[in-house]
Amino acid sequence: MRVLVLALAVALTAGYQFNLAPEFAIGKSYVYKYEAYLSGGLPEEGLARAGVKIQSKVFMSAVAVDTLMLKLVDPEIFEYSGIWPKDAFIPATKLTSALLAQLTTPIKFEYTNGVVGRMYAPAGVSETVMNIYRGLLNIFQLKIKKTQNVYELQEPGVQGTCKTHYVISEDTKADRILLTKTKDLNQCQEPIIKDVGLAYLQTCPECLANGKALKGASAIKYTMKPAATGALILEASSSELIQFSPFNIINGAAQMEAKQLLTFLEIQSHTVQPIKADYLPRGSLQYEFATELLQTPIQLLRIRNAEAQIIEVLNHLVTFNEVKVHDDAPLKFIELVQLLREVRYESIQTLWTQYGQRPDYRHWILSALPAVGNHVTLRFIKEKYLSDELNEADATLALIASVHMVTADLEAIRIVESLISNRKVQERTIPREVVMLGYGTLVYKYCVENPTCPSELLRPILDITLNAVAQADHDRLVIALKVLGNAGHPGTLKTIMKLLPNFGTAAASLPKIVHINAVLAMRNIAKKEPKLVQDVAIQIFLDKTLSSELRMVAAMVLFETKLPMGLVTVLADTVLKDSNLHVGSFVYTYMKAMTKNTSPDLASVAAACNVAVKLLSPKFERLSSRYSRTFYLDVYQNPWLMGAAASAFYINDAATLMPKAVLAKARTYLAGAYADVLEVGVRTEGIQETLLKIPALPENADRITKMREAMKALSQWRADPKSKPLASLSVKFFGQEVGFVNVDKAVVDDMIELFSEQQIQKDKRELLKLLQSGFAMHYVKPLLLAEVRRILPTAVGLPMELSFYTSAVAATSLEFHAKVTPPLQQNFHLSQLLNSDISLRAAVSPSLAVHTFAVMGVNTALLQATVVSRGKVYTIVPAKIEANLDRIKGNFKLHLVPVENIDKIASVLVDTYAVARNVEDLPAVKLTPMIPATWPSKPIIESSLFSGLASSLAGDMSTSSEIIRNDLPNQDPRTPKIPKAYERKVCALLESFGVKACTMIQSRNALFIRDSPLYAIVGNHVVWVEVSRVSDPVIEKIEIEIQVGKEAAQKIVKIINQSGEELLEDGNVLMKLKKILVPGPKNRTASISSSSSESEQSLSSSILSSGSSSRRKSKMIDGVSSSISSSSSLSRDSSSSSVLSKEVYEMQFTKNHAHQHSIITNQGNGRSSASSFESIYNKDKFLANVVDPTVTILIRPVRADQKVDGYQIAAYYDKVNYRVQLIIANLVPNNHWRMCADGVMLSQHKLMAKVDWGLECKQYQTEITAETGRVGKDNALRMKLKWDKLPSDMKRYAEQVSDYMSKVAVELGVNLAKANNPQKEIKLSVAITSDTRVNFELKTPRRTWSKFGMKLPISLPFGDTAAEIETMQDSWTDKIIYMVTKAHAAECILKNDKVITFNNRKFRNEIPNSCYQVLAQDCSPELKFIVLLRKDQGQDNNQINVKIADIDVDLLIRNNNILVNINGVEIPLANLPYQHPTAQIQIRRRGDGIALHAPSHGLQEIMFDINALKVKIVDWMRGQTCGLCGKADGEIRQEFLTPNKRIVDNAVSFAHSWVLSGKSCRDASECFMNLQSVKLEQQLIFHGQESKCFSVEPVLRCLSGCVPVRTTAVTVGYHCVPADSNLNSDGLSSILEKSIDLRETAEAHLSCSCTAQCS
Repeated sequence: MRVLVLALAVALTAGYQFNLAPEFAIGKSYVYKYEAYLSGGLPEEGLARAGVKIQSKVFMSAVAVDTLMLKLVDPEIFEYSGIWPKDAFIPATKLTSALLAQLTTPIKFEYTNGVVGRMYAPAGVSETVMNIYRGLLNIFQLKIKKTQNVYELQEPGVQGTCKTHYVISEDTKADRILLTKTKDLNQCQEPIIKDVGLAYLQTCPECLANGKALKGASAIKYTMKPAATGALILEASSSELIQFSPFNIINGAAQMEAKQLLTFLEIQSHTVQPIKADYLPRGSLQYEFATELLQTPIQLLRIRNAEAQIIEVLNHLVTFNEVKVHDDAPLKFIELVQLLREVRYESIQTLWTQYGQRPDYRHWILSALPAVGNHVTLRFIKEKYLSDELNEADATLALIASVHMVTADLEAIRIVESLISNRKVQERTIPREVVMLGYGTLVYKYCVENPTCPSELLRPILDITLNAVAQADHDRLVIALKVLGNAGHPGTLKTIMKLLPNFGTAAASLPKIVHINAVLAMRNIAKKEPKLVQDVAIQIFLDKTLSSELRMVAAMVLFETKLPMGLVTVLADTVLKDSNLHVGSFVYTYMKAMTKNTSPDLASVAAACNVAVKLLSPKFERLSSRYSRTFYLDVYQNPWLMGAAASAFYINDAATLMPKAVLAKARTYLAGAYADVLEVGVRTEGIQETLLKIPALPENADRITKMREAMKALSQWRADPKSKPLASLSVKFFGQEVGFVNVDKAVVDDMIELFSEQQIQKDKRELLKLLQSGFAMHYVKPLLLAEVRRILPTAVGLPMELSFYTSAVAATSLEFHAKVTPPLQQNFHLSQLLNSDISLRAAVSPSLAVHTFAVMGVNTALLQATVVSRGKVYTIVPAKIEANLDRIKGNFKLHLVPVENIDKIASVLVDTYAVARNVEDLPAVKLTPMIPATWPSKPIIESSLFSGLASSLAGDMSTSSEIIRNDLPNQDPRTPKIPKAYERKVCALLESFGVKACTMIQSRNALFIRDSPLYAIVGNHVVWVEVSRVSDPVIEKIEIEIQVGKEAAQKIVKIINQSGEELLEDGNVLMKLKKILVPGPKNRTASISSSSSESEQSLSSSILSSGSSSRRKSKMIDGVSSSISSSSSLSRDSSSSSVLSKEVYEMQFTKNHAHQHSIITNQGNGRSSASSFESIYNKDKFLANVVDPTVTILIRPVRADQKVDGYQIAAYYDKVNYRVQLIIANLVPNNHWRMCADGVMLSQHKLMAKVDWGLECKQYQTEITAETGRVGKDNALRMKLKWDKLPSDMKRYAEQVSDYMSKVAVELGVNLAKANNPQKEIKLSVAITSDTRVNFELKTPRRTWSKFGMKLPISLPFGDTAAEIETMQDSWTDKIIYMVTKAHAAECILKNDKVITFNNRKFRNEIPNSCYQVLAQDCSPELKFIVLLRKDQGQDNNQINVKIADIDVDLLIRNNNILVNINGVEIPLANLPYQHPTAQIQIRRRGDGIALHAPSHGLQEIMFDINALKVKIVDWMRGQTCGLCGKADGEIRQEFLTPNKRIVDNAVSFAHSWVLSGKSCRDASECFMNLQSVKLEQQLIFHGQESKCFSVEPVLRCLSGCVPVRTTAVTVGYHCVPADSNLNSDGLSSILEKSIDLRETAEAHLSCSCTAQCS
């Protein structure tokens, strides 16, 4: 019985529960007092904030079940811009009055069990007011569970559907229910958010692991009175906090705080009645975006008549930016863009009709329309281009800007799609590329905002792709792939795969460039579906039969997918076993670069690469820089969420000097996101080869002739139907390709047309017209560089906006006028212009204004309350010049004329302020600087509007320390004193030129509150640069005059001679100079005082002997480099580069010359070179005593008081003594500062110079010596710099340079050792070990640098190189080109029977008798040359045949003499050198041998003598050769490549494969052998069955009817077939393509004997 009673009691208790959902009785009105405000700024009190406040009475009535009416009574709106919390909110009376009708209009909404449903309101209620209602109703949104007191759920609200926590408790004494509801605004399933300009940013989740850029939370506390039918809300207080910082909120953040307070007042008996209007559905509780998207947050406009306001702004921009950019031009341009967003298509058309043909208005309109960013302006630009109202340049720029700034919706996509098929667009290359690439970009942007976008959007591009494949239109196919790459839609991956090797049948017929672009097209797809792209790219990379370039591109794409550890290991294992060193080097350097990565998004890849690189390091560490490689550098500040990275990919497949492709990109990180800002790709297809084929021209050929010859070479390339593009360039911004250029036939046609005779004559006529009439030009270019916005709702219902704007306006004004004497005729020659007297007058005034705004706060079309950080840059650098050039008289004069009324040439302003304004009272706008002039006396409190929020927020928000309860004691009270603003002004006065330059820096920030980047920006910062004229002296202009030749003496103003200085008046210049230069004992005798002479001699002696006393003995290497191979030198350098050398090796320099100067001879041979130099110097200290100046340069101001000022530079040349002197002097009377530089060539092997400066050139003195000699057996050069005293600043900078060089030296493989060298001497010794390698040693007072066997990028003119370039006469261009190409040529050597290939692979070659072997051949389709090797029966020496151009050259040895036959005709050696009549082919004697040169045909040199044969090919032939010498591609593991593209394992088989087989045994001059597949003599059991095997690698055998005389063993691969299978002749030929089953030895024939009856 007791159990039954207990059960009944429990059941009754459980059934009696309060319904906690708010309940409103029908027929009654519930009255509440509502107050809400929203403010933004930094969290500390005492700083400025901006905010909005709303207060009102709220009447709520239930008009039906689950239907309520809501009305605001006596609403008021307040604004806030002041110091928080000292200043009060200010009523916005006019705004309240304007909105009163809307605010007091009752609205209807559904309400069931505490859940707000659909809302209804008349059409007259704006969306902004509806959002205020939503913020109020958000308080009443309660999802209360009857069975739980603590729970969480995803609850819809004004900010979207977000994670919400409920905590319910009961105060039984007060009979109250206490409920707390909190929301984490960062965990929303369906957040309400609007982004503009963020489509190209990629989220970096790893970056946000240790910090956040944006975080928010809200809390609502309820006090409710329970009742049987439902609870009554007595009070509800809502608190919301949103923090933002681009540098991580942990380091301090700006915040938006919202508070709502709802207090129950009473219940009235009457109900709220709807007005007489249709109540339309207005959505749900979730925020609805209104006109805030059209309203920029940086200024508030009251738009009454948008069309009229547009014209007004246009007039302002045109009027105030004529001469220079107005300071407010960027802001006005943004205003123009905002107004254009308000109007319709017809209004834009009207505007264009009125102003489109006026150039001063036209460019403003065309620049603003793309920035409008809607499909209306995109349609307008399209129609104007198709109707020819826009030229191609204007349309191209407008389309590029429009595509990237337009809102990507379906209408915009359709507009661009219609342009793709337009005939006009398709016929023009640039518009076609812009439109197609732009289409891909639009699809990409649309899919970012709509992740479920269909792939059918790309159907037009997919159709183009299929048609291009069917028609073999490869150019169009490449463009289509670039479009698909821009779009990055995973649905197009299958189409792309069909164009890749091993994935589609069509790929086999496609060129490599298509395959590469197909792989690159997957990069944007990889951002969305990395695993799908990994599956495709890894298969391409693992296929070793594909081109190395394609595999490297696949590896690059793979790494961008953030490879897991497993795939990184696969890559490492593959390249470890791969014979392709280019691929291995590329992957290895990529992995090695990744090990130094610091950015969080690639941390997992870096960890994997750190393991993998250890496997590859021993093999690939020593590869030269010519191999393909990757460079990567990044810096990332994890606490600040910011960083940058740069990477470059150097892709080569033949180890040439010029790579096949180079790709470089830059990435930036900020606020938990990253973007690939810029990417540039360059491909060099045939440019190097084509330009090096230009025929030689005499040095005196004019510029036009040289250009025509270059164009002729390009024309020959153009005529070849198989010619590939010379080069190509592509550019990407933010991961989207915006354009690419192929230097193909069309571009070359345009270049040829540009330099045609007709075009040149036309240009000359236009130049003449321009010179005679002059011209004036004004150009203005406005740009909206950045518009990035994020709009999200707050609890109050008003939107919070974070935005970043940058606008710039650049302008330049140019006036130019020229006068030519005598006047030129219509058909003048350019030489006439150079020989005329030309006077020029020009004025230029470039100016730039840039405005940048970073905004946080409330932004609507009605009101704004924001915190703004504004940056303003303004610069103007005007200049006026007058110039005169008289080439006949050798005079050039330039006048710099001062510009009036412009002093400040550059200024930068950064300030932060709080601003509040409303559209009804714009003049009442209030701006408050963020940092006040004074600080409150009470401690700083990082304030929150509500004391309870800190305790109610959970998770990371509580750890940010930005929310501290005001009611808790402050643990770190501080009353900081605002420091004074930093202020510094630095001025430099150029008194001589009457110019004063000043830089002013003022800064006042919030770092005294918190040390973080955000607080460093907040405040006021000013930097300006001012250049002004001083009042005394008055400078009219600055004159720069250069006089060359005989007239130079007439321009001397101050003569400096041994008697001192003399300032000449202009009228006495000639007389004074004549007096000085007249021969006579007075002027020829040095009048130097004995004391001066003695002091100078003692100083010189101290300089010369400064190093001798302290020189120490050290170990010596005599000619060390001549006995060390380059490989060992490089090995030693690399091994010693990691530590400082412990021993210092001195290069013992030996002079190999005697002084031959006349003065030295007269004084005897016992004098040193230093004393010889001193004797010459002391004889005539100043050459002004004996010779006229060669050049005089005057830099002087033209003063109003006619005083002499400025500087004079005079250069003298004494031919007798081979002496040059340069004197720089100050022209001011009694100013004795000057610089004296003196140089003497003491002999052909030694130069000495002396540079002195200071007062009378006596304060600082240095001496420089350069001389040639020997180090061991090598030619050498030594330079020494000695000094006695140097300025302290120069010493300090020199030490800094030395320290920096020390850090870099180890990385460059330079040996570095600490040393105690002479303290006032620097010595550099260079020994030339070969024409391409040197040893050097640099000694400074504290260190010694040295390196042996350093490779030079040019072949020095020594030895053979010097003899070779002698034939090029005076053409320095040809000589330099030859020296560069020779240094980078690949060399193959044949000595006796040993071959060293182009790749330095060595093997022995047994040459078959009387058979030609291909030694080296151009294996490209052009077949420019072939070098054949042969050894006849009974001959000990080899002979070669060279087929090149239209000649056959035979080089052979008979009776120890070399014979040269050209086309079968012997050329006596006495008749050499031989020069081909049309081609650049030369044959000449060199020593005991013959050298053939044909660089333009790919053969740098063939050197043939009795002992050896050398073949050198030019750099651009690398990778295109074949034969015994190999491909010259650096791939030594693929060296033994046979003509059928099979790589064999042994040298004998490889060498025999390049034998030219004979066809008949009856001709004694023919080869009696051919290549055959041979059968293995014995049968064997293979795979369980008896088999017979045939060689798949041909074996050299005698022809039928001939017998072998000499044989050799060769190991070849065999393919086995069942013993009972029948193989006919066709079967034997096809077996060469079979796989290798086993390797066995076979007999190869080297010499054969044939009978007369052979077949």
